[in-house]
Amino acid sequence: MPSYGSRQRSLYVIGLALVLAAGILLRLPVPLFSGEGAPLSSLQLLHPNPAFTGIGFDENLYRDYVNSVIRKGLGEYPAIVDHYIEVQKTLTGSILPPMRFLYIFSAYLWHEAFGTEALVALHNIASLFSILGLLLATLFAWRLKGPAAAVAVGALMAFAPSQIHMSQHALVDGFFAFWAMFSLWLLWENLRAPRNRLWLVLLVFGLALMVITKENAAFVYIALLAIIAANRWLRWGVVTRELGACLVIGPLLGFVILVFLAGGIDTLVTTYRLSVSKNYQLVYAIVTGDGPWHRYLVDLLLVNPVILLLAVGALFRLDREQKPELFLAIFIGASYLVMCNLKYGMNLRYANMWDMPLCVLAFSQLAALIRPISPHRVTIMAAALLLICAIEMRQYVILFVKFPLYELVSEGLLRALRILKSGPTP
Repeated sequence: MPSYGSRQRSLYVIGLALVLAAGILLRLPVPLFSGEGAPLSSLQLLHPNPAFTGIGFDENLYRDYVNSVIRKGLGEYPAIVDHYIEVQKTLTGSILPPMRFLYIFSAYLWHEAFGTEALVALHNIASLFSILGLLLATLFAWRLKGPAAAVAVGALMAFAPSQIHMSQHALVDGFFAFWAMFSLWLLWENLRAPRNRLWLVLLVFGLALMVITKENAAFVYIALLAIIAANRWLRWGVVTRELGACLVIGPLLGFVILVFLAGGIDTLVTTYRLSVSKNYQLVYAIVTGDGPWHRYLVDLLLVNPVILLLAVGALFRLDREQKPELFLAIFIGASYLVMCNLKYGMNLRYANMWDMPLCVLAFSQLAALIRPISPHRVTIMAAALLLICAIEMRQYVILFVKFPLYELVSEGLLRALRILKSGPTP
C-alpha cells in the first residue's frame, strides 16, 4: 500500500500538471492576425478569445522594427536607430524606441525559423514567454516555499487576468516580466548558495538580457539593490564580492550591447532623452498615465481584487522568519516606489512583473487563515484556490472577452467593469 508521503507527492504532481496545462492552454495565441474565416484548432476553440482584435499603436511600431531588421539585417541596426531619432524629432509625442532590442530580435529569429509575418512572430514570442513565465513562477515558488506553494502559485498565475492578456497581444511587457522574474530568482539563489558559478553566470546573463529588453530594467535593478541593502538586517543569505561583481557586470554588459546597437553612446543617450522628453508632451500619456501614488493599487484591485487583498493582508503579518515573503515584498515595494513617481508613466502593463510576488504573498496569507483548521486544511485550501481561480477567470472574461479592453489604464478598467458608464454625468 503506498505511504501517505507518496500519495501526497502524487497529488502535487497531478495538481501541478493540471494547473500548468490550463495555464498553457490559456496562453496559446488565438488567430488574431490570421485571414478571415481561417479554421480554428480544437485547442483554440476552447480559448476565450479577446474582444480586441485590432493592431495597437505599439504593436505596429514593433512590427515596423522587425520588418526593418528583416530587410536590412542586424548589421544596419544603427541606421534603424538613426531613423527613429529623425522621426521622433518631428513628432510632438513619444513613440517607443528600437532599443527594446531583445523582443524585436526574438521576433526576427522566429520569423527566420518559421517564416511567419513580423506581427505574428511578435505575438508568438509574447505567448511563448508568457508560458515560460508561468513555468518560471512555479519553479521560483517551489524554490522559495516548497511543492505546495508551487502548485498554489502556479494555479493563481495560470488564471491571472493580466498575465493572460499579455500573452494575447504583441506587447513587450510580459516578455520583460519574464526577464525581471528570472533576475529576481537568480538573486535569491545566489544569496542562498554563495559563490555557485552556475547561479552567478545565469545572473549576469539575466541582468544583461533584461537591460536590452526594456528601459524599465532600471526599476528592477533598483529593487534588486534594495534587497541587497536589506540583507544586512533580514539575512536571506550571503552577499559576496562575486555577487557584487555580477550585479555590476550584467547591467554593464547590457549597456555595452545597446551602445553597439545604437552606433555609439551619444546616439543611445539621444534616443532615450527624446523618448522621455517627448512623453511629457504625448496627449495619451498625459490623459491616462498620471495619478496619485496609489494608482497601481487601484488598478490592481480592479483587475485582480482577491489576490491583492490577500497579499496586502500578508504584509500586516510579516515577521523576520518569513524570509521568502519579505524578499518579494521588498522587491514590490522598492520598484513600486520608483514607478509610482514617474510623471505620465503609469500603466498596469508595467506592473506585470509583480503578479508572481503578489501570488506568493496571497498564498501565504491564505495558508495562515486556513492553518487553524487542521483536520481539513488541504481540502479547504484546494477549494479556496479553485474559487479564486474561477474569480480570476471571470475577471479576464469581463475585462477582455466581453469588453474590448486593450490598454490597462484606469478609465478602460472602470468602463469594462461598468463602474463608469457612457452617458451624461449627473
